[in-house]
Amino acid sequence: MALSRRNFLKGAAAGSAAAACAAATTTPADARENQTLPPKAVGLLYDSTLCVGCKACVVACRDANDTKPEFSTDEKIWDTALDISGKTITVIKMYSEGTGQHKDQEKDGFAFMKRSCLHCVDPSCVSVCPVSAMTKDPVTGIVSHEPADCIGCRYCIVACPFAVPQFEFDKPFPKLLKCQLCKQRLAVGKIPACAEVCPTGATLFGPVTALKEEAARRTGTPAGQPTNYPRKVVDSTDVHERPNAKYVQHTYGATEMGGTQMLLLSGVPFEKMGYPTLREKSYAAEAETIQDGIYGGFVAPVALFAGLLYMAHKNTKNHDEEE
Repeated sequence: MALSRRNFLKGAAAGSAAAACAAATTTPADARENQTLPPKAVGLLYDSTLCVGCKACVVACRDANDTKPEFSTDEKIWDTALDISGKTITVIKMYSEGTGQHKDQEKDGFAFMKRSCLHCVDPSCVSVCPVSAMTKDPVTGIVSHEPADCIGCRYCIVACPFAVPQFEFDKPFPKLLKCQLCKQRLAVGKIPACAEVCPTGATLFGPVTALKEEAARRTGTPAGQPTNYPRKVVDSTDVHERPNAKYVQHTYGATEMGGTQMLLLSGVPFEKMGYPTLREKSYAAEAETIQDGIYGGFVAPVALFAGLLYMAHKNTKNHDEEE
């Protein structure tokens, strides 16, 4: 019997069945639990109701990370990045509806929203990276990318539920870019550039546990009540007073995909502000469980290869006998 395509496919099916059986004996019934937040994790709290759209954070981010202005008009006068990209890792976007007369109002209003890496507690990008170019610091929780280790597969781009990692498609030797929470500044005692320059305290830096407490304080305070807001860091004594906003009663990033270290507050629903509605279970927890079941100890690949090898040998032997 000659080794036809049909016979080969039959052999592959048999090998796959053996692999599936092997995987079935090792795959747990449920996905693993989400990874937990490191005790000393740091992050950002972005409050859309305090943002005035000055984009000082965008400029400071470029200076701190050596990225160049990005133009979306022919004049090339202003830095007009439309979203995060291979040239821009932090951007301020604007929501507007109807007459756009009222700030932080869904109907006939407008609002600003920051886009950058959220630094997931259980990051999909780290989970899928085959060469560990994406890493999560076990102490700070910062999700980082090491260009020297990257092979350019871009799995992280596909895996990220927030569409954060970006690629330099216009360069002969491209790199992947994302916010790394200015870890180079943290190493010398400074805070992230975006939080340092924000004039209203719309972006705050600090321990994630303290940022969550601050977010809960704001969302739990009645709208219109005079409230103090710190600048730069969450425990700052540099504060200013203003009437508390009417917030959406949810801190975005508190639960999404197992939680994130950049937290968001808004007066307009987050889905209107460009942030997707997501479940609490991280994609990484589910995907890694499936992968461990299939590839744990390489049982399934070995079984598949053995099945294909056996069929190839059998068909070759039959072919020789026919001759």
